[in-house]
Amino acid sequence: MTQRGTSHRGTVGEVHFVGSFPGRLPEPHLPEVAFVGRSNVGKSSAINTLLGRKKAARVSRTPGRTQAVNLFSLDRRLSFADLPGYGFARVPPQVQERWRKSIERYLRDRETLELVVVLVDARHPGQRSDGQMLDALRRYDRRALVVATKLDQVGRSRRARHLSTLSKDLGVPRKDIIGFSSHEKLGTDEVWGRILAVTETA
Repeated sequence: MTQRGTSHRGTVGEVHFVGSFPGRLPEPHLPEVAFVGRSNVGKSSAINTLLGRKKAARVSRTPGRTQAVNLFSLDRRLSFADLPGYGFARVPPQVQERWRKSIERYLRDRETLELVVVLVDARHPGQRSDGQMLDALRRYDRRALVVATKLDQVGRSRRARHLSTLSKDLGVPRKDIIGFSSHEKLGTDEVWGRILAVTETA
């Protein structure tokens, strides 16, 4: 399925859904950006906002619906990978364990993975599971960008303080955390700037 997306920084034209892969992934041919985060962090909404599409990534009222790695090709020069969410208690433990192994294998072994966007909730302090994800990315020597979603639900006078708290809690430099809102389209160009800075030199 190929869709036309609106342009951010002139980046998105055709968005092609490659497929949903619960097991083995197709061989990589393009620089890849992966999106990870807790199951209720608004990952699908963030991806749709970045792509300029309403329904490229499935948005559900029930967290934990992404149960495979979903791949998207952007203008056939860049791939987005939507990974299963983590940390949602209603998912059975055996399913969580299967997802964990799948995510770890992908993050460790994917040859063309250039950047991992870790989505966290701007309304709350850093969560243990987010810290564990960032620790894993350091072990795998992967570049990470933290995107703090739902910033529109934080009062304007408190936003800078919330992002500084996340920086301290997660052990991530403040410059590597971008405040983001799918509702208000905040942070879209900043995230694209980081993505392009990495993938266009890959």
